[in-house]
Amino acid sequence: MILQTIVRFLIFLGVLYSQSLWSDEILVVMGQAYAIEKISVKQLANIYRRKTIINPTGERWNPINLSSNDPLRIAFAQKIFQQPPDVMEAYWNTQYFQGIMPPYSVNSVEAMLRVLETTPSAIGYILPCHLDGRVTVVLKLTVSDDLAGSCDPQQ
Repeated sequence: MILQTIVRFLIFLGVLYSQSLWSDEILVVMGQAYAIEKISVKQLANIYRRKTIINPTGERWNPINLSSNDPLRIAFAQKIFQQPPDVMEAYWNTQYFQGIMPPYSVNSVEAMLRVLETTPSAIGYILPCHLDGRVTVVLKLTVSDDLAGSCDPQQ
């Protein structure tokens, strides 16, 4: 009886450990002064595709991306579009000729945080290790990618 309990406990710990090892969270964030209460994945995808332009407060959305080869951006795009950023490039080529520009891109998480802090209706994404007082979480996305190596804000 005790042995069975110990084995079950060890199996439980193994499952918990493997889930934390093979999944991560991406936090969708906005500047503290501009944050909305919450947002859905579908709404987020429409904002990043520029299909939803105006937010609930009547201001223009300002979606912010990391560079297209950043592992965090790749995981984010895969989660909300079910496609990597390079596949979305064809979408943006078409949109560009209709006068619709892709989201603004920055080169680092620190740059993302600075833009979010100072830009009304800006929305972006970070890892939990980057979370600080400048931003508010509006959505959590669970992804299967291991993004622990992306915790340097200067990347």
